[in-house]
Amino acid sequence: MSAESTLTLQELAALVGGQLYFDGIIPHHLKIRGVASVSEAAPDEVTFLGNLKYLPALRRSQAAAVLVAEDFAELVTPVLIRVSNPSLAFARLVAHFAPPPVSFAAGVHPTAVIGAGVHLAPGVSIQPFAVLEEGASVGEGTVVGAHSYIGHGAKIGAGCFLHPRVTVATRCVVGDRVILHAGVVLGSDGFGFENDQGRHVKIPQVGVVQVDDDVEIGANTTVDRARFGRTWIGAGTKIDNLVQIAHNVVIGKHCLIVAQVGISGSTRLGDHVTLAGQVGVAGHLEIGDRAVVSAQSGVSKTLASNGLYMGSPAVPALEYREQVAHIRRLHKLAERVQGLEKSLG
Repeated sequence: MSAESTLTLQELAALVGGQLYFDGIIPHHLKIRGVASVSEAAPDEVTFLGNLKYLPALRRSQAAAVLVAEDFAELVTPVLIRVSNPSLAFARLVAHFAPPPVSFAAGVHPTAVIGAGVHLAPGVSIQPFAVLEEGASVGEGTVVGAHSYIGHGAKIGAGCFLHPRVTVATRCVVGDRVILHAGVVLGSDGFGFENDQGRHVKIPQVGVVQVDDDVEIGANTTVDRARFGRTWIGAGTKIDNLVQIAHNVVIGKHCLIVAQVGISGSTRLGDHVTLAGQVGVAGHLEIGDRAVVSAQSGVSKTLASNGLYMGSPAVPALEYREQVAHIRRLHKLAERVQGLEKSLG
C-alpha cells in the first residue's frame, strides 16, 4: 500500500465528514492503513458499527477507530468517529483504500464481431469475442465485456458496464449508467404457451425489454421480453443475482429486488418497492409504492402501498405475527381439548 493511501485519524474523520471522540489522548500520528470487519480489524485499521448486535465484538476489537452513529454513547476501546451513516461512510473508506479500479481502453478488440450498421459512440470499449449484431448501438464510454452478445437493433446507453457473458437480445433498450453483471440475459422469450388439444403451442413473444437509467442487475438474472409491448425496469432499481422477471412485468423506480426472487407475468410494482430474498409473486398483480415483502413470502394477491407483508400467502405483518403466535400455541390447545375429552368420559 502506498504512503499516499494511509490516513491519520484526523484526515480519516475529515474524509467521511465525521467527528472524532476518544476518552483520553487521541493518537494524532497513528497511520490508518486499511479497513476491516469489527472482529478482524488490526490496530492500524478502521471498522464500523452498522448494527448493535455487533457491539460485543466491538468491545473486543483491536481496531484503531470505529465509525458509529451520531448518538452512539457506549464505552469501547477504539476511537469513535461519529457520522450520520456508518455503513455509507465506511464504503467511502473502502473505496479510498481499495486498489485502483480496472480500466478498459477504448476501441474494438480484434476478436470482436461487429455487424453492419452498428453505431459505436466515442470512448466505447468492446472486449474480446463480443458480438454486436446488425443495427445495434452503444453509447459513449460504455464497456461491453468479453463474450457478450448485443442483438439486432439493440440500444445500449452511455456510461454502461456490461460484464462478461451478458446478453442484450434483439431490439432491447438499456439506458445510461446501467451495470449488468456476468450472465445477465435481457430479452429471452417470455414463458408463453397455450394448450391446443393436449399440446403446448408456443405464443410468439414479440415485445422488448426496457431498462432505464442507473439500474444495476446482478449475475445470472433473467428478464424476459414482453409478449407485446415491453417488460420495463424503472430508473434506479437494483436487482440482485439469480432473479427471474417474466414477460410484461413492470418494476417502478428505485426498487430493491433481492436474490432468487421470481415475478410472474404482467405483474406491476410501484416505486421504492422492496422484495426480500426468495419472494415469489404470482402474475397479473400490483404491489403498491414503498411496499416491503419479507423473505420467502408468497404474494398471491394485490398489495397496498406502504405496507410490510410477510408469509405465504403474504399478509400484513401484524396479521402474520398473530397467525404464527396462534400456530405455536396449537399444541397447548390440543392438550386442553384432550383434557376436556377425558373429563367428559
